[in-house]
Amino acid sequence: MYFCPLCNGFESVSMECPSCESTIADQGKLADFFDDYSAYMDIDMIKLFDGDPKSLENHQCLHYFYCENCSHEEIKAVKEVSALH
Repeated sequence: MYFCPLCNGFESVSMECPSCESTIADQGKLADFFDDYSAYMDIDMIKLFDGDPKSLENHQCLHYFYCENCSHEEIKAVKEVSALH
């Protein structure tokens, strides 16, 4: 079993916006933005439709980042960690 350290609050990330150099904020996993009910769907199932055909296989969670200063958007793959460690 694997889990995303960002989704579960074990880590946070602070990145600089490549467009304006302001802080770009993590808005959560990309799948939560698909529709009203996607946040309640099984995580492994939703990964089959997240736009990255290998996110489930590679244990990655796609996160949506947004800059409030210039409206720059990015999607970043976050490496999930094993719950057995």
